Order: sequence, then C-alpha cells, then structure tokens
Amino acid sequence: MPQLRRESIIPRSRIATDQAEAALLDEYTGLVRLAYLTLPAVFTRHRRVLLAHTAVQRALPGRPASVPGPRAPGDGSDTATDALRVRILRTALSFAHRPAGWPAALPPPRILLPRLPVVWGLRLFPRSGGAEELALVRSLADASAPARAAFVLRHIDSMDADRATALLAAAGVADAGAAVEESVGLDAESGPAAAALLHSQEFDACSVQTRPTDLLRRARRTRVALALGAVAVVAAAAVLAPDTAPQREAAGAGTPVRAAPASGDLTRAGRDTWADTSRVDFTAWPARGDRTDDTALLDRALAAWAEPSGAVRVSRTPDTTADPPPRAPQLLFAGDVDGRAVVLLSDGERLARYTAPDGDGPADLALARVDDADVTTAAAVVLTRDHGSARYLTAPWITEATTRDLLRPDTQGRPLDVSDDGVSDAVPVAPADGCARRPVLQLRSSARIVENHSFLLADLGGLSPVHLTYTPLPGHGTPPPRQPREATGSQALVAWARTACRLQPWRGGAVRAVNAWDFAEQQLPKDAGRAVWSCVRASTWRGPGDVALLMRAPGAAAEPAQLVGRARATAACSRFGQHVVADTRWRSPDDHWYLLAAGSRAVTRIEASGAVTASRKGRTVAVRAPEHGTVRVAARLDTGERLKEVAPGRP
Repeated sequence: MPQLRRESIIPRSRIATDQAEAALLDEYTGLVRLAYLTLPAVFTRHRRVLLAHTAVQRALPGRPASVPGPRAPGDGSDTATDALRVRILRTALSFAHRPAGWPAALPPPRILLPRLPVVWGLRLFPRSGGAEELALVRSLADASAPARAAFVLRHIDSMDADRATALLAAAGVADAGAAVEESVGLDAESGPAAAALLHSQEFDACSVQTRPTDLLRRARRTRVALALGAVAVVAAAAVLAPDTAPQREAAGAGTPVRAAPASGDLTRAGRDTWADTSRVDFTAWPARGDRTDDTALLDRALAAWAEPSGAVRVSRTPDTTADPPPRAPQLLFAGDVDGRAVVLLSDGERLARYTAPDGDGPADLALARVDDADVTTAAAVVLTRDHGSARYLTAPWITEATTRDLLRPDTQGRPLDVSDDGVSDAVPVAPADGCARRPVLQLRSSARIVENHSFLLADLGGLSPVHLTYTPLPGHGTPPPRQPREATGSQALVAWARTACRLQPWRGGAVRAVNAWDFAEQQLPKDAGRAVWSCVRASTWRGPGDVALLMRAPGAAAEPAQLVGRARATAACSRFGQHVVADTRWRSPDDHWYLLAAGSRAVTRIEASGAVTASRKGRTVAVRAPEHGTVRVAARLDTGERLKEVAPGRP
C-alpha cells in the first residue's frame, strides 16, 4: 500500500508569483540559512554557500504554487514563505541524491551541473563562531538532512512540531515525523541557546568572507591546460597525416608502456583546503616537507606499508590494523627531521609514519587510528621522539604554539618555534616513570576555523597527542555545563595540576581525548576543608572509554589526587552515562577514619552497607568507619533508579 503523506490530509493554499517574490526578498537571509544548513555537511563551505543561494534564487514558482495551509486565517505572508521553504528544501535535499550505480568517488550529479550564482577565483565561507557554535556544527553534521531542516524550522522559524512535520512532508520527506523527532534530540546538544547559536555568523551564508583560491595550483593547472592543448594539436596533426600512420603504429607496437610509480598515486590536498571545508581533520592537511617530490623515498614508504619486509619494524596502537591502505593514501609530510627521513601518510582512517635513518639500520613504520579526528585531535602529529623530547608536525590551521607544565598551573607557557612547514622545535615529553613534570602543548587555531580557540594536547606515547578538556562544577544557580570545555582556563589548569599524574596508565593506549569532570564537592569533617570529586574519562579511538575516579582533598597545588575508583570499557562519565557515585576512606587531622561518598547531580540518596551501614539524603556522605573492611556503596537517582559505585581503585 502506498504511504499516505501528511500533505494529502491537511488544508492547502495557492499563492501568486508576486506574493512569493515579495516573501523571498523579505526572508532571503533566513531562507538561505535554511538551505545552507540542510545541504550535506560533507560539501565544502564554499560549495554550500553557493548552492544555498542557488536553491533560494530558483525557488520562485513559475505559476501559482500549492502548499500546506496557513497557521491562521489571513496569514498569507506565512503561506508564501512556506511555499518557498518547500521548494528550497526539495532542492537542497535533492543535491545529496545519487542515482543507482553512480560512482561513489564523484559528487552527486546535480552538483556537477553549472548553476547561478557562479564565483571564479574566490572562495566564500561564513565567519567563524566560537566553541559553542563549533559543537553545534558537529552535532548537525551527524544528523540527517531532514533533521537539520526541522531543527532550523523549529528554532529559527518558531514552528511547532506539527507544522514542521507538514512542511517537510510537502517537501518530499517520506518520514517527516521521524525527522522532527531526531531534531528534538539535537536540543540536548545545543540547549536553550539553539536559536541564538543558529542566528550567529557561523551559519549566516549571506555575510561571508572571501579569499583567493590556491594561486599556485591555479597557475599549475593553467600550464597543464596549455601543455595538453599543445599535445592535442600535435596529435590532431599526426592523425591527419595518413602517410606517417603505419610507421607510428609499427614503432609503437614493440614499445612497452611504462607504469606510473606508486608515489604517483598519492593524493595531496591544497594548501588552503582546511579553510574551506566542513571536515577539518587530516584530510585537509597539505603535503609539506622538503622531500615531497622524492619519489624513491615515497615509494619505499608505500612499500613498507603495503608489504613490510624484515628490514622494517612495524608498531601499531591497540585495535589498529596493519593492513595495506585500501585506497591511494594522502601524503601529509616528507622530509628530513633530526637526521632521519620521515614520511607521514593517511588513508582517511589511519596514520602511517615511515622513518628511515640516513645510514644503515632498520626503518620503522608506526600505525595509529585517527578515524574520528577533528580540529583538535588532528592538530599535531609526533614526527620524532628521542632522548626525552619530541618534534611535532602541527596542522596548517595552527597559528600559535606554546608549551607548559601541567604541574605548574601558575607558570605561563613558553613560546614554541614552528617552521614554515609546521615542524616544531624539540619539546620535552613526560618521563615513562615518575611524575616530576607533565609537559603539554597549548595550541591556538586560526580564526577561520574557530575564533579565539586555544586547547591543550598531551603526548601519551602515540602518534597523535591527546586532547585534554575539563568540565567544571556548576556554579550556584546555574545549570551544569552541556559539554566539556577547553582546559586552558585557570580553574581547569588548577584541576589538571592535581590530575596529570594519573594519566600514566593510558600511555600508548590509543587514547583520543581525556576529560576531567568535577561532579561533586564535599565539606570534609572536622573543618578540614572542601574536597572535589572528579571523574577522568579517557576516550579511545575505537570507541569505548576508561575512567578513573579521583578525590582532591586540600593539599599542595601539584599533589596527585587520590585514586578512588577505576573502570574499563565503560560508558560512565560520558553523555551516555551521566550518573556516577564513588567512595573512599579518609583520615581526618585528628586520626579518625571516615567513609566519604559523593554522587553526581541526579543523586538524591547514598546508602552504605557492610563494614559501615548508613543511608543519607543528598549527594554526599561522611560517616565514621573502620580503617579496613568491605563497604558497598550505592545511590538513588531522582528517577528512582539504583546506581552502583564505580569499582574501588588502587593508589
């Protein structure tokens, strides 16, 4: 039975072309924003800007249009605007359609057709917003196109769910209700500020910045086009000369065709691709270094990855395959660093770093997963690591680099020199044993990506450093933070000074990011001050994460926090596990032992059994307890659910 679409059962109105034109001029900016956010996120920002204007400018109907009826009698302006929205959404959604059998490597066919407006020699992109806008960009990119459209209709155009559903159905969305429900799920990511964020410059495709295209690549293409034109002329002349054809065929019959070298298959991004793409990761890195044209070196690196010989030592992070690249890799770097030849390649899901000494000796191939990289986790790669220091290759969008010691939060960072090719000076790394220092990189990205965005990266022994973030306790009368923040503020640095020494177990463990979440604060008995409970979550590239529960009692600025719990491969302390309870034994200044326990914001009661029996309302508990003996702690949430403690840890 054919599916009954919603527009077939709701009132409909017809509008004149002049009404539609007036509505288009009045609502042009909002209509372009709707098209821009509905278009596939995989398109570059330049392409989405042009296609958004194309969709709006082609939306005027050639004859009176039929659309879902107005909200109220006499609401003709809304009807005209809705007619335009329907046509715009149909166009925007059609750009992602691929016919059966269409090659995956090519853009959808509608993209290949020339359309107005057309811009030559310039790239257009909206101005960058802040960290909250960037987080919303990521959330929208993960949503379906109809859900993005519904999100805009609900928050920008103030439509209720029924009206948005009817409009999407009129635009041809088969399951418009599901799209609206998906858009409601995005509200948790953006919170009550969704409308303000959508009105920001990040999503305004009418107020754009411009920059030239890749001038060097344009010049090369011009020279290549002229050379190909000359070859075509010569070939045409040869074809038209019949007396020379037999000799040419005879001469060519025994001439072998020389295959292109493996290095010729490498892909290379333009130098400014990163500034005009919605996917800011390793795919946007240009090829850099002084040996990017050394075909012999590149061939050796490719051969080592495809089929390593006994002279190549291969290492890989956990859950990283050592398979040959499934497609032509992308060249990120090729050059000499500290007396060794280094080649950095990417197949879109993994990094491969090939290192070979100048003289005799084995080469090394290091592989690591990077299939979910972003502007921070694709900001730097370790080129060499030796004698307690490392050199990094920074992303092309990094405009400022410093180093600092996490154990000294009050000390300013030191400037880090970076070459024109992005290679840093040698930077001390944390020792494998002990916790005398914890050096990290503090990088700042270009305003083209995110305005005034500074973040921390810690080297835990992998190819790519780990992104450090911080989620603070909510202030009095303020809601809890919706997402982790960059760990560059004073409060975050103070918290990480007590946390940094607990990173050691995650060295070499394919960790992508580590977030320190302060989930509770507790007044200690005997007026011993206030303790802060923290859940430190290490998210891995493969998906699961490990957590460590810490308690920071009053102490020295760099005194390691007490480890009170640990769990592996868990959803705890993530957006899928937002509730946690933990406990520990604590010795008071007058030598009495206490059981301390604390829970996150949804905890309403904490219960203890075993060597201590107690039940208290609230989020914290402090009761006298023996120094030894098994205690089991659980909590009740505001939903009535029971929450178990995270397994006790070992210091």
